Amino acid sequence: MLWGTFSWAALGPVVVAEQTMKAANYLKIIADQLHPYMAFVLPTGNGIFQQDDAPCHKARIVLEWFEEHTDEFHLMSWPPNSPDLNPMERIWDVMGWQLRAQTSPCPNISTLRDRCLDIWYNLSPVMYQKLVSSMPRRVADVLKAKGGATRY
Repeated sequence: MLWGTFSWAALGPVVVAEQTMKAANYLKIIADQLHPYMAFVLPTGNGIFQQDDAPCHKARIVLEWFEEHTDEFHLMSWPPNSPDLNPMERIWDVMGWQLRAQTSPCPNISTLRDRCLDIWYNLSPVMYQKLVSSMPRRVADVLKAKGGATRY
């Protein structure tokens, strides 16, 4: 499993999770990876972090951590089942296509991890900048569709 973050300004860290993501593991990633990234990219505290509705994201210890750090960045309220609003889903799709386009299959988990990291760190800044810039339009489209599916 991969966890990653990005902003208009830069790709953030990507983390390879060796086990199923539980609240404690997720909190460690948020504290160790997201927190310094947000402080570096958005030091004025006006950043907004978007996550989906995964159970580990909604755990009490995670939400309390975000509450303690609201002066540093804000956690976006997230409606359930809203993939059209999540730009990270597009990045995962692109990474999957690039991985499948490679000529040789991954012989082991280590190679798969290395290939995923290589793809992540070579993503085009234009792509993730367009994804961030598309958010106002995405939100408007979802509102217009009354929460229904929209075109990406």
